[in-house]
Amino acid sequence: MSSPLSNDATSSILVTPEWLQARLGDPALRVIDVRPAESFAKGHIVGAANIDLYGMTWHDTSPTGLRDFQQTMEAALSGAGVTHEHTVVFYQGNSGMVAARGFWMLEYFGHSSPRILDGGLKAWSAAGFGLTHVMDPPAPSTFKARLTPLRLATYEYVRAHLHDPNVVLFDVRAPEEYYGEHVRAARGGVIPGAVNCEWTQALAEDGRFKDPAELWPLYEGLGISAAKEIIPYCQGGFRSSHAYVALRLLGYGRLRNYMGSWKEWGDRLELPIETPQRPR
Repeated sequence: MSSPLSNDATSSILVTPEWLQARLGDPALRVIDVRPAESFAKGHIVGAANIDLYGMTWHDTSPTGLRDFQQTMEAALSGAGVTHEHTVVFYQGNSGMVAARGFWMLEYFGHSSPRILDGGLKAWSAAGFGLTHVMDPPAPSTFKARLTPLRLATYEYVRAHLHDPNVVLFDVRAPEEYYGEHVRAARGGVIPGAVNCEWTQALAEDGRFKDPAELWPLYEGLGISAAKEIIPYCQGGFRSSHAYVALRLLGYGRLRNYMGSWKEWGDRLELPIETPQRPR
């Protein structure tokens, strides 16, 4: 099968430090620093608002859990001045999993223009741009999600598609988690049938996303085909968000992030699991 990778996908998802610097102060732009508040206070990009997304981990994909997640994140995005009309750029220290979580979340919420600062603050500093300590967040907004269910997998959806040949479960945890050696829920192991490739394989040494031409053979070799629906998962939906973005960069269209991931699946004792054996 030919590669689906697209330059258009890359340009609509990732932005360079130069692109962002040239647009700071544009009222159509919102910049979101997803690091903890103490890191934000030590220095951030001018005009950025702070949402510590990692402090808002969510494992419950039941209808009640998803409703509460939506309400919590609508409040956080409103506090950061985000609307559906803004281009929203997320950043952290590199092209990491928390910025990726912001990107996936906005796509799930029906936003048309989420982006990531590729390389994060490391690339920003390397480009010669400075930081500020001045707290100058934008005026609050009223953000309301326009849910796009095709971007989310719930535990019920995953269970219903365990044996679907057109669906690939993509485990992006570390090998010791995949093989059940490092247990971080009530049970260790994997969702039955999942293939594994650690999420960091999508990152270059400089903290940017790898070029799509490097990622394509890696994923295709695992049977992660653009002809199928791909459901990445990890422990809590952050590393899987990073894989979601990497696959979006390749032009994959049928993607659902399993936000609850292994913490939810492993804790729900009624759900089936497997414990793969390491190759000898």
